Amino acid sequence: MISAQAVSKSYKLGERGRGGRLTLAETLDAGLKRSLRKLHRSGGESGGVGVGQRPERSLYNALSDVSFEVREGEAVGLIGHNGAGKSTLLKILSRITEPSSGRVEMLGRVGSLLEVGTGFHPELTGRENILLNGAILGMPRREILRNFDQIIDFAEIEEFLDTPVKRYSSGMYVRLAFSVAAHTRPDILLIDEVLAVGDLKFQRKCMDHVKGLIASNATVLLVSHNMFAIRSICDRALYLNHGRMVYDGPVDRAIELYEADSQMRTPAWAEYQLGKSPKGPVIDITSIECLDERGRPRTSFTPGERMRVRIGYDASQPLRSPNFIVAVMRSDNVGCCNYNTVMDEVDIPSVAGPGEVELLTPPLKLVSESYSLQVLVRDDQFQRLHCARIGPSFQIRDDLLSTHFGVFHEPATWTVRC
Repeated sequence: MISAQAVSKSYKLGERGRGGRLTLAETLDAGLKRSLRKLHRSGGESGGVGVGQRPERSLYNALSDVSFEVREGEAVGLIGHNGAGKSTLLKILSRITEPSSGRVEMLGRVGSLLEVGTGFHPELTGRENILLNGAILGMPRREILRNFDQIIDFAEIEEFLDTPVKRYSSGMYVRLAFSVAAHTRPDILLIDEVLAVGDLKFQRKCMDHVKGLIASNATVLLVSHNMFAIRSICDRALYLNHGRMVYDGPVDRAIELYEADSQMRTPAWAEYQLGKSPKGPVIDITSIECLDERGRPRTSFTPGERMRVRIGYDASQPLRSPNFIVAVMRSDNVGCCNYNTVMDEVDIPSVAGPGEVELLTPPLKLVSESYSLQVLVRDDQFQRLHCARIGPSFQIRDDLLSTHFGVFHEPATWTVRC
């Protein structure tokens, strides 16, 4: 159904697309830059790159020689870190952009859900956008009208059907966009990370619908950072790293490679909060180890066991009252619990230079699932974030306790009166 042969995509950094008409803002911007260039030339020589000089543009390879094939009825996950080239590849498959080299062949009707609101007109109502978006996706009008009630019921936006979509929340956008794309009955469905915008209940509803499409022999290519979704839907995964295909094969092995490369990275949510100080971070997490109660390396635990987390740090300058936090994240990115030195009344007046802290958890009550650790350093008021790192993954295994029981299981006291 999908064949990609030696696909590459390159961009010149700083280059704007040619062709088409300039907006008023772009025209004014161009005029201002011309005036600044004239001013610079009249002002004589200056060192470095001046206002009127164009810096040399570098070439960015978003994809490099990517090849793969997807058979009919196959569900394939596409994983990789931010900037790995996943969304670029989906845009090429959706024919939004052309590859710089290589060839892509696709057989059948393609439905794609790439960005929130793609194919929607903000001034039109939800009702009107269903007709518009369905037509863009190649659905005949009669088919759109035949599936109209199902689309509305699935999206759960009947109350806002005649409201312009510019007033929709991002979650409402996603629900409507997914519902239209999924009800086109596509032969190939391409899904980007946008499902992460919806709430957990709707994400699971979408996953069940995608499984139904796969059962009817549709082909699905799913891009996600949610390894729970990848494991639930896909039997095979493609792992991209810096625009290159690193691995193509069974899901579990692909996720192992992805998680190994993830360790000690800064979580995406923390990058904005941390910013980029020219002096670097005041404190950095240098190592995170997952151990059993006796201090031996472990990645698999049973409910009731305790876990040690050993954290190495290096403070480039004295830091007063640091608050070390260990967060336990489920594979679908649900935060399950966290431990921190402030709430546990561990007094750390200040740190400087290299050092180590160690956490011994209470008996683990989490249900069977895959989890990962995130280690943060904040101030003692939980306001300022100094550092955040992704740590190792571990498993909780139990024959009975699963996610059907919730996040954790804690024995309770019962009284029975007959």
